[in-house]
Amino acid sequence: MATRALLAELAAGYTRQTGVEVAIEAVGGVDAARRVAAGEAFDLVILAAEAIERLLAGGHLAVGSRVDLVCSPVAVAVPAGAARPDIGSEAALREAVLAAPSLALSTGPSGDFLARLFERWGIAGQIGPRLVHVPPGVPVGSLVAGGQAALGFQQLSELLPLPGVDVLGTLPPEVACITTFAAALPARPAVPPNQAQAVRALLAFMNSAAAVEVKRRHGMTPA
Repeated sequence: MATRALLAELAAGYTRQTGVEVAIEAVGGVDAARRVAAGEAFDLVILAAEAIERLLAGGHLAVGSRVDLVCSPVAVAVPAGAARPDIGSEAALREAVLAAPSLALSTGPSGDFLARLFERWGIAGQIGPRLVHVPPGVPVGSLVAGGQAALGFQQLSELLPLPGVDVLGTLPPEVACITTFAAALPARPAVPPNQAQAVRALLAFMNSAAAVEVKRRHGMTPA
C-alpha cells in the first residue's frame, strides 16, 4: 500500500508515453504475498524486498527477476492540531511512545520493525494494551485522523496525502526504518513473450531518470 499512489502515477506516465495500458491492484502486502504463493496469475508483483526474497526462495517468482524500485522511510504522525511530541532522537521517541495513550502500527515490515524496537527498549509489555491493531490494508493514518490512535507509525508515502494528520517526521537516524520496495516476475508466467517484454519495459520506465522526481514527491527515494 505504501507504493499505491506512486505506482498509479508512474503507470499513468508510462501509458501516456507508450500507449500501453497498465492495471495495478493495490492490496495489503500480506494479502499480496499470500495470493502470489497460492498461484494466482499475475504479470508483476511489487512488495517489500524481504517479501520478494521469501517468494523467490519458495519458487513463486522468477530467479533473477527482482528489480529494486524505491526506498521508503517510516514516519510518525499525530492527529491534526494535537500536541507534537519531540521525536528528534531515539530517547525522545521512546518518551513519546511511553506518553502516548494509544499507538497504531502497520501490519507490514514497519510494524515488525517497531515491535522489535519496543522489545529492545524493554517497553513492549508496558505499551501492549495501548496498541491499536490495524487490519491489513487499512492505513494507520486513517486511525490517527479518526482519533483512534494518538500516535501512528507508517510509511511516509502513506501519511503525506492524508487529511486529518500532522506528520512529525521520519524516525530519528539511530532507529531509522527504510523499506526497499522491489518488483519481480512470476516463476511461471501465463502471458505471451511480448507482454513479458512490456512488463520489463515498464520496470525500466519506473527506474528511469524521469521517475526520480515523482518518487521524491511521494516521500521516497530511488533504490
